[in-house]
Amino acid sequence: MVVNSRVLKKMKRRVTAVSLNDFLTFPSDKLTPVGPFRSTIRTFLLRHALLPPLSSVLPNLLTWQMLFRVGGDGGEASVCVDVVEEDVVGSRSVFCDQCRVVGWSGNPVCGKRYHFIIKADGASIGGYNKPCAGCGAFVHLSDSRCKSCNHVLTTEDIEDWMYNQLDDTSHLLHAVVHMNGYGHILRVNGREGGSHVLSGRHIMDFWDRLCKALGVRQVSVMDVSKKYGVELRLLHSVTKGRTWYGDWGYAFGGGSYGITHEAYNDAIETLANMPLSALSSQGRKPRTHLHDLIAFYQSLSDQELVTSRDLFQCLTTLLHEAKKNWAMADYRAAKKVKPSDSRALCVWNMSDILRVEEAMFKVLKAVSGSWWVNWRSLRGAVCRVGRPELLDYCLKELKGKQAADGMVVNARYNPDSGGLEYRLEPGSVTTNTCSVASSLSEDNLIRDLRYLYEALLHPQFMVNHVPSTKRDIAVNSAMKVLDCKQFVKNYHPEKSLIKANPYSLILSCKPEVTEEDISAPPEHIILPPNATVGDLKVEASKAFQEVYLILRRFQAEELVGYRGVDESTQIKLLIGSKNEHVVNVVGKCLGKSGLSQFRMERGVETWTLDCSCGAKDDDGERMMACDVCGVWQHTRCAGIPDSSLVPVNFVCCKCDNGGGDYGDLEVDGGGMVDLVGDGGGGDGHLMCFSG
Repeated sequence: MVVNSRVLKKMKRRVTAVSLNDFLTFPSDKLTPVGPFRSTIRTFLLRHALLPPLSSVLPNLLTWQMLFRVGGDGGEASVCVDVVEEDVVGSRSVFCDQCRVVGWSGNPVCGKRYHFIIKADGASIGGYNKPCAGCGAFVHLSDSRCKSCNHVLTTEDIEDWMYNQLDDTSHLLHAVVHMNGYGHILRVNGREGGSHVLSGRHIMDFWDRLCKALGVRQVSVMDVSKKYGVELRLLHSVTKGRTWYGDWGYAFGGGSYGITHEAYNDAIETLANMPLSALSSQGRKPRTHLHDLIAFYQSLSDQELVTSRDLFQCLTTLLHEAKKNWAMADYRAAKKVKPSDSRALCVWNMSDILRVEEAMFKVLKAVSGSWWVNWRSLRGAVCRVGRPELLDYCLKELKGKQAADGMVVNARYNPDSGGLEYRLEPGSVTTNTCSVASSLSEDNLIRDLRYLYEALLHPQFMVNHVPSTKRDIAVNSAMKVLDCKQFVKNYHPEKSLIKANPYSLILSCKPEVTEEDISAPPEHIILPPNATVGDLKVEASKAFQEVYLILRRFQAEELVGYRGVDESTQIKLLIGSKNEHVVNVVGKCLGKSGLSQFRMERGVETWTLDCSCGAKDDDGERMMACDVCGVWQHTRCAGIPDSSLVPVNFVCCKCDNGGGDYGDLEVDGGGMVDLVGDGGGGDGHLMCFSG
């Protein structure tokens, strides 16, 4: 272990609320990048962040701090955003798993990456106090030993703690951006993640503004988030046609198991447009809880609920209002009048409404004692008094209505029956004027939402509810939506660069390395309007040397297509003066750098994926390799359910000389596999079969 013997001064820094930027508005739209991410990030940190003392202890993990207030000038709430500048050469995790599964695995490893972190406890990673590795007590960085257990504080202790912070899954925000401008959202946790100040939308709004200001190119996210106990990417896609991250422009980035963008969109529309009429009770079949729930929310909604999307939009809207604890009367006053409201007032006059209400009062009076009458029974008892639409309208407005003898209608939601119940109680109109929808608590709505999600959207449980004529396509569609987890937003920073540099040459420069198989994305080079070929070579060499480890000794030698052109020739004479040109530069890496292991983000391993689903690259799903040819394929595509273990040995169909006809054997989970061995769970092996 190496002990950092230099004593650190106890730094004091006074920060007032007035001097802090507002987290909810920073950075402003006026803050646009004037250069590519590799240069903008450094300027941004020097201007808006501070380096705490940890920077002198761990130079390969520089931790910058940005402190923000939340909301108005007088607010006491503050948020600390840490930006950890990681030197990849000295990192414990050189390669990027996120790049590997989103389709960027061929990019060379960058020299630096920047972690943007908001801790759940509100503290900073780069603070002055760290937990002792011996006893856990906090030790100030100026102290060389723990005062509790006398443990010597070493650089290795601090480094271990730092990497634990990078692996922590409880952060409110953790995103990382490579030096080349490609980044990933690792996690976003709002109030459900423990935040008392920031919601998930606050955090995403901040992150989106920050990416635009820094000139970030593309950001990916693996969406495995859950809400209300369900998969949010499935619920949100059916409800709004996009994932939750899609509200900020994150779109389909790649589907697992070879799923295309078109197939993904078709799957969403299939689930969203499933007619509720196909799920209603028909003929003499007994009614189920699903039928009652659908009918209940259809009667409660101001709009006609025809499809599953309509139903889930109704539920999520009610949930949103329940969270705010609004009374339904206030809610209706705040929102616009729906077409159905105006239609109701036009079709039925006051005498029609009073006639139905009087009939409902009589039914409730006939019920003795304190018994509740469920909405279906009450509706059925007065079914001959008016049309179904009029009955539903009156039921929604019945709570708080004044009956004879000083009695008032009360309503409650019964979670067991999944519907509203009514009875007459002594009271006054002023104390009971809320609409029946306000009787639905948040817990009741979540319970119904989860039930409907499982019945209509979950591929495993919908088989018990969806009609057989639509079952297969519904299950397949749900599986496709769940199998698409990678979403990407392209920020197109070149548009901001052109706007910020109207009189400069902005070139998208891609390197071609002689005698090396290196595929790097192009870098933006900003040059003065009279720049020469020689200037371009110099700037291109600097850019690639700065960004990629394997190109630390790269020297640009010529422009592709302009071989032999004199270096003093102005660029605009070759390609014109118009902004945003794509040029390729050929060069070579001088000498032996010993950096070949940084060739690709996927790592140094060589492997081949060739699956029956059509996948040709790692998509993050479980795979296995053939013991003969070494080619990888998905275990699910090989007939092994996700709930079953991967076999010890596996031979693919191409390498199976016996033709693969060994008969199908059942395994746990219902999957059909061909196990050849002792048959008792020992060292068997999986052979080719027809799945």
